[in-house]
Amino acid sequence: MSERLGMSIRHHTGFNYDGLAKASYNEARMTPRSLSTQLVQSSKIAVRPVVPVSTHTDYFGTVVTAFDIQETHPRLEVEAVSQVESWAATLEQPLGWSDLRSQRLTDRYSEFLLPTHRTALVGTVKDEIAEWQRLADVHQCAEAASEFVRREVSYVPGATTVSATAQEAWDRRKGVCQDITHVTIGLLRAMGVPARYVSGYLFPNLEPEVDDVVEGESHAWVEYYSGTWTGIDPTNGVRETSRHIIVGHGRDYDDVAPLKGIYQGAASTQLGVVVEIRRTR
Repeated sequence: MSERLGMSIRHHTGFNYDGLAKASYNEARMTPRSLSTQLVQSSKIAVRPVVPVSTHTDYFGTVVTAFDIQETHPRLEVEAVSQVESWAATLEQPLGWSDLRSQRLTDRYSEFLLPTHRTALVGTVKDEIAEWQRLADVHQCAEAASEFVRREVSYVPGATTVSATAQEAWDRRKGVCQDITHVTIGLLRAMGVPARYVSGYLFPNLEPEVDDVVEGESHAWVEYYSGTWTGIDPTNGVRETSRHIIVGHGRDYDDVAPLKGIYQGAASTQLGVVVEIRRTR
């Protein structure tokens, strides 16, 4: 087993209103869960204004904190604090192409094979697919797709909005991790490889020291099905590591947005997002 990293994550976000919001109904997806590559030791979410919250697990296995605010409020703040131990998965021998394309698997993972509004791609971006499909196995195919997108789509903060699609990012040849992930997912699905969006965090230091504290942000990467779900990070050109902390999975960003909801009242602007990660062991 790879080195285990202990990490503490603080994620603060929310909205300011131009006046007062009269009521709001919200869902936060900011809580990591214990999986085959990570163990959540503690987690809590604080909401301001202080209101009761409820917790459930959604269809894709992501922990959801739901709450509504019925009093007038000028600001909504949500802060999640988690302690997680993480380690990298071992790369398993993949299924062959004939097994991946069997009716049993295509039926089971159909929602991760069909394009969504966010991941749909058209035109020349798909021209590389035929060559990749001749590669020996799905791991090599995913690596080729990841490297292609990383080479062709530059990481440029602020180049796109949170509502951007894979096609928009491809046409501009720039975007952020969300966009690079959407393009990669679109290509993998077009080749018949089930692929899903992963939302979480990445400790950016390659060799983090204990008590190192870094300012980060929410991160996104890809998992593709090879017999087991296998992670790859096209933005950074690496496989999923012990520095990756998983919060949720979905078809695309819309399934795992950290905070979303509806409200009645004046226009809103998002608070600056703050993510701090500290290595604890």
